[in-house]
Amino acid sequence: MKNRRKNREAFAEHSYWQSYSDMMAALLLIFVLLTAIALSIYKQKTTDLDQTRIELGEAQDQLSQTIIDLEKSKEEVEKSNQELASSLAELQQAYEQVAVTGEELDNAYLEIENARQELAQTRSELQDIVGIRTDIIGALQSAFHNSSMKVDAQTGSITFSSDVLFRYNSATLTSDSKKTLREIIPMYLDVLLQDQFRNYIAEIIIEGHTDTDGGYQSNMELSYERANAVADFCLDKRNGLSEGKIGQLQRILTVNGKSWGSPVYKKDDTGNALEDVDMAASRRVEIKFRLKEDEMIEKISGILSE
Repeated sequence: MKNRRKNREAFAEHSYWQSYSDMMAALLLIFVLLTAIALSIYKQKTTDLDQTRIELGEAQDQLSQTIIDLEKSKEEVEKSNQELASSLAELQQAYEQVAVTGEELDNAYLEIENARQELAQTRSELQDIVGIRTDIIGALQSAFHNSSMKVDAQTGSITFSSDVLFRYNSATLTSDSKKTLREIIPMYLDVLLQDQFRNYIAEIIIEGHTDTDGGYQSNMELSYERANAVADFCLDKRNGLSEGKIGQLQRILTVNGKSWGSPVYKKDDTGNALEDVDMAASRRVEIKFRLKEDEMIEKISGILSE
């Protein structure tokens, strides 16, 4: 009995330590397994961290590149804004220039329209007196039909020889010349100053001319004094003109001295002018008229030239 009990006790003690060792082995295995798992997890985490770092680096590089691109884009935008501002300024300047040009164009159109109206009015006035010169010259020729004085068929002027009116180098009318002038002057001026023609006459001109003998200035004085002597004669109411006609004449009378600036040249048998001056014919006093149509022609020429 005792031996059996001892065997059971010995066996029981051995079974306890065996269980303990198995448990320790199991714990060690679990520890090793946990360690291996931890190491595996650590390695995976390290790998993931390294990959994350790589990706973060790449992301930083991309961010840096993006920042650089953004800065470039910002510069381009600023440059575009400057160009846009410059374009807007040029556009505004061009618009202002166009506005000024438009205003100038409107003013030019207005001036053209005013010129057209003025030209139309002048043309109308000119048409009213077309042919009046022919009528006046015709009336003068009829008045002088039985006179020795000839009326120029082109200009309507009459010409007195200075040799008939004055003595040599003198500006005093002779007695015989006054008789001639009393016959001719009223007849000539009565035609020009009659109601039918008076409003068309712009100017009655008395011009003195000399030959080419002597100095220009001395001949200028002599030619003017002779023309003025005839003018004084015309304005003297004792010489045939009424006070009314004298008053009308005073408003439009002009006296000129031409010296030898417009000599008369000799002509051949066919009527062609020669180079030789006709001294006697050059010494003369002319009475002529200028119509308002001449002024209108000058006015029209001025309008057209503008």
